[in-house]
Amino acid sequence: MTIAGRFEAALDDVEEPDLRGPELLPVRLARACARTLRVDGAGISVVDAAQQRVPLGASSDEAAIAERLQFTVGAGPCMTAQEIRQPVFAVEDDLRRRWPVFTELLLGSTPFQAVVAFPLQPALAGAGAIDLYFRRSDDVPDLDVFEALAVGELVTSALSEAAVWSSWSPAEGPNWLQGPAPRRRAAVWEAMGKVSVELEVDTPAALDLMRASAYSRGTAIDDVAADLLAGAVRAVDLAPGDG
Repeated sequence: MTIAGRFEAALDDVEEPDLRGPELLPVRLARACARTLRVDGAGISVVDAAQQRVPLGASSDEAAIAERLQFTVGAGPCMTAQEIRQPVFAVEDDLRRRWPVFTELLLGSTPFQAVVAFPLQPALAGAGAIDLYFRRSDDVPDLDVFEALAVGELVTSALSEAAVWSSWSPAEGPNWLQGPAPRRRAAVWEAMGKVSVELEVDTPAALDLMRASAYSRGTAIDDVAADLLAGAVRAVDLAPGDG
């Protein structure tokens, strides 16, 4: 069977009723990626026109956590692949050397010990990437790079086709930008604006304060954003010397 046939079969095998909605297409695609490439986890994300990183979907809760940890730190294999537009291979030793803070969180919060990230061709929502996660570094050499690149093209095609054959406004984007993961990340940008206004700092500084708070609390920046918007945490609590 061709790689396209295997991917289509894996996509068809994602039969959970709660994943049928068009907004959850990226989750189904991520699960199909993991099954087709025989890896332990997969995640799909994009960087939009505003240079904001948006997770679209993940194959498992652990893969979703890995993405949130990477975004919390602000550096990692997937972000690097999106930036340089080249594949990034990182077994545990590479992770520890290049991204020590992310690696500490990854190993402490997920079962993954290695990451391979491939950039996707720019689509309607911006430049994307696929993260592939491995429980053992020794499994990385078994990955067929050409198959992974082909799967990346199939993912891009599926997202583009879904957008073409559906109705959506430029302000909201395609249905697959309306799933739980993108909406959760949208709260970060909203909270960032809140912190920026209340502390009278620019948005990059506000994001840095939120990241520092997340790291000190041992949680993801998405959780800090939710607390800020709910009023459980005040912007002033994030200011240096406060909290």
